[in-house]
Amino acid sequence: MRTVFLSAGELSGDLHGAAVARELRRQWPDVQLFGLGGPRMAEAGVELLADLDRLGVMGFAEVIQHLPYFARLLQRLRRELEARGAELLLLIDYPGFNLRLARLARDRAIPVLYYIAPQVWAWHEGRVKQLAERADRMALVLPFEEPLFQAAGARAEFVGHPLLDLPPVESSREEFCRRVGLDPGRPILALFPGSRAQELNRHLHLFLETARRIGLRRAEVQPVIAQSPVLSPAAYLGAGYPRVLNARELLAHSDAALVKSGTTTLEAALAGVPMVIAYRAHPATLWLARRLVKVPHIGLVNLVAGERLVPELVQEQATPAALSDAVISLLRAESSTRRSVIEGLGRVRAALAYPHADNAGTAARRVTRMAAELLAGAA
Repeated sequence: MRTVFLSAGELSGDLHGAAVARELRRQWPDVQLFGLGGPRMAEAGVELLADLDRLGVMGFAEVIQHLPYFARLLQRLRRELEARGAELLLLIDYPGFNLRLARLARDRAIPVLYYIAPQVWAWHEGRVKQLAERADRMALVLPFEEPLFQAAGARAEFVGHPLLDLPPVESSREEFCRRVGLDPGRPILALFPGSRAQELNRHLHLFLETARRIGLRRAEVQPVIAQSPVLSPAAYLGAGYPRVLNARELLAHSDAALVKSGTTTLEAALAGVPMVIAYRAHPATLWLARRLVKVPHIGLVNLVAGERLVPELVQEQATPAALSDAVISLLRAESSTRRSVIEGLGRVRAALAYPHADNAGTAARRVTRMAAELLAGAA
């Protein structure tokens, strides 16, 4: 019986980790899967030792407050890996903690497969080499990462982005609008303030005020909030706009989006939805980031595009006035700005696709193939 440890610390990692867990079970029906993740991974048969409620912390300053918890968790995982005889660590993004797990595995000669590489290339070149040394194999989901990690000595392979493997949204615009209480003939503005409590605290009121200002200028626009499935509905009380849990369905029927920086920018890109990216962080986190980050864009969609395809407004630039101006320019059906962005999003989609003929078909199956190769080498 195979024993595999999986570790994901956020919603997107949970989604993609679950897809790999299902493929691992298809390969080895009796495989023992355990680790860190969320409800999707648990549903896919992963025994969770900690879930997203405690793991979903990001930012330099914010993580410091939770260091004692993570130190205790790392000690517990060290004992679990040894007691269960883990044969492979499959780490999914979540850099701060997973890099420590990778070192722990390296010290114990346990193979490491890193899926969805953390964006260490953005802020710390030394971490690129460190990750290359600690991971036996890397399955990458952004095309420009492959040469970066290979140059650092990693066995790294671009496997295509797993968001492209998700099934299409089945509901029609009319059906969706009827369920949510919207007019299908009026434009829909999707609001994505974030999936973590700290993100919601920093973005929700900003996004709501932006939506209010848009409504004063374009009364026909219908804002809808993407509600995080891991946060209490009480966190959104008084928001004043409809909320939906199915983010992909919301994007499928939206005309534009206001999005917190992160994976959602790629989800919006793949749905062909023009967006404005906003981000606010703890002042100390931003102070450090501005001294460390070495990339020209914060939005993944702009990084993949290789240009400032959609607007990015960060910290003091992210005001309701500036955000509402940027969103309204994208809501005008006749605007050249909107047409240009939609064309660019098509190029982003093409760049994220797996570039080779492949019978395996999905990113999760390609990752499972890499896992099988590592486990065969460890046998």
